[in-house]
Amino acid sequence: MGDEGPRPEVERAIETGYMVLLGVALDDDETDAERIVDKVVGLRVFDDDHGKMNLSIGQIGGQMLVVSQFTLLADTRKGRRPSFSNAAPPERGKALYEYVVDRFRLHGITVETGEFGAHMQVELVNDGPVTIVLDTRDR
Repeated sequence: MGDEGPRPEVERAIETGYMVLLGVALDDDETDAERIVDKVVGLRVFDDDHGKMNLSIGQIGGQMLVVSQFTLLADTRKGRRPSFSNAAPPERGKALYEYVVDRFRLHGITVETGEFGAHMQVELVNDGPVTIVLDTRDR
């Protein structure tokens, strides 16, 4: 390993919980946001006393780190350069991002956030086998 230089200061961190990478699509609205919030809050992916994935984030007192991630909307079907035309424009994306964060908090979840639109270095320790992609268009 070479000298990688100083590590950036940690600005926000959570303990046990979810890292939510949130992409807002061009046609997403508050109904989509509510659907995602309801699904994420209700997911039962944390172990109970018997080691079975049976508990929700609220039941374990978990936290969330929510990071805006428009690149999740990348269209790579043509060529080698992704198109992000399916992502909501920044003003609309930020409004729905903040709406989702507020709704998570209304469920009693402690939420930390990234900085919308900023270049960030994000680290994740994935403790377990669970990574889930949710899309409100998958009904």
